[in-house]
Amino acid sequence: MAGRIAILPPEEARKIAAGEVIDRPAALVRELLDNAIDSGCSSAEVLIEEGGIRRTEVIDDGSGMGKEDLELCWETHATSKIRSLADLSTAETLGFRGEALSAAAAVSRLEILSSVDGREAWLLEAGPGGKPGQYRIAQARRVKGSSVRSIGLFDAIPARKRFLKREGTEAGLCRQIFIEKALAFPEINFRFTQDGKLKCFLPAASSLKDRFAQALLDRKEASFLHEIAAAGEGFSAVIVFGGPELYRSERRQQYIFANGRRIQDYGLLQAFEYGQEHLFPNGTHPVGAVFIDIDPGLADFNIHPAKREARFRDPQSIHHAITSALRDYTRRILPGGDAETEDGAGSRAFAAGRAAGGQLAMEALLNDPPVFAPFPRFASPSAPEGGSFPWEGLAVHEEAPPYGAAAEEAPRYPEPTEKPRFIGRLFSLFILVEKGDRLFIIDQHAAHERLLYDRFLKGPIPTQELLVPIPFTAEDEGADRFLDVKREELANLGVRIDSDAGSWHITALPSNWKLSDRETVKAILELEKAGKNMAEHWAATVSCHGAVKDGDLLDDGAALALAEAAMELSVPRCPHGRPLWKEIGREELFRAVRRIE
Repeated sequence: MAGRIAILPPEEARKIAAGEVIDRPAALVRELLDNAIDSGCSSAEVLIEEGGIRRTEVIDDGSGMGKEDLELCWETHATSKIRSLADLSTAETLGFRGEALSAAAAVSRLEILSSVDGREAWLLEAGPGGKPGQYRIAQARRVKGSSVRSIGLFDAIPARKRFLKREGTEAGLCRQIFIEKALAFPEINFRFTQDGKLKCFLPAASSLKDRFAQALLDRKEASFLHEIAAAGEGFSAVIVFGGPELYRSERRQQYIFANGRRIQDYGLLQAFEYGQEHLFPNGTHPVGAVFIDIDPGLADFNIHPAKREARFRDPQSIHHAITSALRDYTRRILPGGDAETEDGAGSRAFAAGRAAGGQLAMEALLNDPPVFAPFPRFASPSAPEGGSFPWEGLAVHEEAPPYGAAAEEAPRYPEPTEKPRFIGRLFSLFILVEKGDRLFIIDQHAAHERLLYDRFLKGPIPTQELLVPIPFTAEDEGADRFLDVKREELANLGVRIDSDAGSWHITALPSNWKLSDRETVKAILELEKAGKNMAEHWAATVSCHGAVKDGDLLDDGAALALAEAAMELSVPRCPHGRPLWKEIGREELFRAVRRIE
């Protein structure tokens, strides 16, 4: 069995290692743009041909290189950024390990034309896959800066080339990397040219918000962008985000940057959404980016070959700063942000926002969701005398009552009245109420959910003892610590837990709890991610499961009581952000059916 293990030839090992850094044309764009930005350029241009497979080139007007540096720059681990392991904790440049140009030379033919002062320039040619030290250098002409060109990616490694995607797909990935780099450096002019055609030009912008709008949004959408700041010990952040008018059905336009690098960090993306979740209902997601500037000693960017990830010494403080800044801003600044006051200011803001909409066109009336003012997480309804709430004890019918003779009467227009009048039901989901000259189509589940949510936030959640406790084991030590530290707070939320020999037992839950044991454990453990907003998240969960459901038929009195209570709320949205009702005025309705023009 002897002789089965062998040492790879240096050339082969170099090609294999290069594939960890350069796995496709987009990786070349990323690495070469990093070098251009690190050179202090004010302008950077990316040129690709055939998806970057035939040619990928980055041209900059940065500091450039002289002949001596040019001869060394493409060697393995050649770098001007660090000199020892200790320097990793203070490196502030995008690149630092000296792998990019070496990897490019291992998997393609590399050409670098560079000049320090514009008077003397040198051209270096190396690869593909050549041995270290084998290169050609000649004098050339160029203005100050560098042009780095990779030709014939993976021509010498057919096995890797077969796994590249279609040219159009690879070009799209190159452009995405180009956009990501441009987002973090608004002071630089960026150009992207594909197969000889200029596809994107981003002139220098005055702010991160302006660059985000310039790169990703149209002119109308750009007006909904906001920019705020956050800070903590050893770090600061700029947060660019769209208001509730600007949303997406997926998260593709959400970005996290740390010291100029885009990183994949689920926890910080979660913080970005948590801070404004009340504004984006029904699976919609906010648009924006978080730009973190952190002391290099508090972050490790050396844990991924392509630096797509980072490890922070105190990620929770960053998470909290982002969430708090977004929540505070959306409460105070966005329309309706003063709704948490008790003097009715929120209601006035809501009414003003509604009136500002003017007359709706027929298309908007029939197709668009109503536009309501955003609201804060905390708000309390006014309880009637005695402390009870009109939605308690809602009577639910299993079947709809038969139509009576009144159903056959001809339509008539009642005199306007300020007291809500119950009209009927729609689709076993909506309650129809007339008030004055306006029709309210109220979502019974969302309305009941909001009322319960506000009630739960005002006091202890009603609890019921379990005849048989629910046993479970925490997933990790962090979950164990969370349950132990938050045990008393969980009890105030209607959840009582005990520990025994490394396992946990749920002994009490909120009254009328309906989830399965597995779903219950999952819901409790997920509260760890809510941080200081645990009570809000749990109240939203309990109220959602406790509210009347679609298809539940309330008797007329209960339906009207629910509608009246909902219409008195200063915050007309469910805990997840959905509007409680659609409101239609008589004149708007008449215009829709062309009774008036």
